[in-house]
Amino acid sequence: MGLDMYLNAKRHLWYNEDELANKIAENFPGLAGKRVKEVVVEAAYWRKANSIHKWFVDNVQDGTDDCGHYEVSKEDLQALLDLIEEVLANRKTAKDKLPTASGFFFGQTDYDEWYFSDLEQTRDMLKDCLDDKWKGWYFEYHSSW
Repeated sequence: MGLDMYLNAKRHLWYNEDELANKIAENFPGLAGKRVKEVVVEAAYWRKANSIHKWFVDNVQDGTDDCGHYEVSKEDLQALLDLIEEVLANRKTAKDKLPTASGFFFGQTDYDEWYFSDLEQTRDMLKDCLDDKWKGWYFEYHSSW
């Protein structure tokens, strides 16, 4: 139990990608003759990184914390990455710039090594998500607890 957070990358398979869709369908019994229309990849996963969750709630979900699925633009991901790099460069600003959030099984709210480790891991995941290999994909954030 606790706060689990997912950033999924999604890509719609167009009709000119039938060969790829068919290869995917071949790996799932019972899908022969069915058209695979979308691929979903877990691009990032966090556990109890409540400051990151709070950022998504405040900046992507219009303040609604409902475990819903929300589209996240690459501009949003870049904004979060920029903020994380700013906080990592000056850790004293963490409480003001990227505050923690308490909640049911959301984890600890201290600004300690665990907090900064979450930021470093998030920085690395976001850099990967902003790589050119994700061109043509869109991102979606959701959480559960």
